[in-house]
Amino acid sequence: MSTLRSRLRALADFPNDLPGFDPASAPADPAELFLAWLEEALAAGVRQPHAFSLATVNTGGVPSSRMLILKDLDADGWQFATARTSRKGRELAENPRAALNFYWSELGRQVRVVGSVVELSAEASARDWAERPAADDAANPAWQLYAVRPTEVEFWQASADRHHIRHRYDNLPG
Repeated sequence: MSTLRSRLRALADFPNDLPGFDPASAPADPAELFLAWLEEALAAGVRQPHAFSLATVNTGGVPSSRMLILKDLDADGWQFATARTSRKGRELAENPRAALNFYWSELGRQVRVVGSVVELSAEASARDWAERPAADDAANPAWQLYAVRPTEVEFWQASADRHHIRHRYDNLPG
């Protein structure tokens, strides 16, 4: 009789043909490296490479995470949107810090972004709402576009020999 533990231990971790990564060749700007890795994920056919797990905490310190879609990455930060009235919206109002985690299993890569969260303008939020695939002409005043301004970004490249590579940008202005 097989136990769950033994079945889980028998699963393959990573394929042998993972891309390489040399942190010494990484650009000074973590956004530049992220965009390069995102392009590689797109080229490799990774499904939903713009999906990430957003982690927030409430005032009691209780964490919560859920999957979202990256809306943009520019000088404002790493952007996502939600209703201010949602659980994540309320938690961000209480504690405007968050962590994002992108995971591209086919490439054995993940990117973790930690930082402060700011609300972007009402105009940018309305534009984001209007550009949604299922958009109609109805306004949604509760819809909010947020940006994470990172204080830390970590890139992780898996290796079949389990000598995984981490490259971290920290003490960013956030």
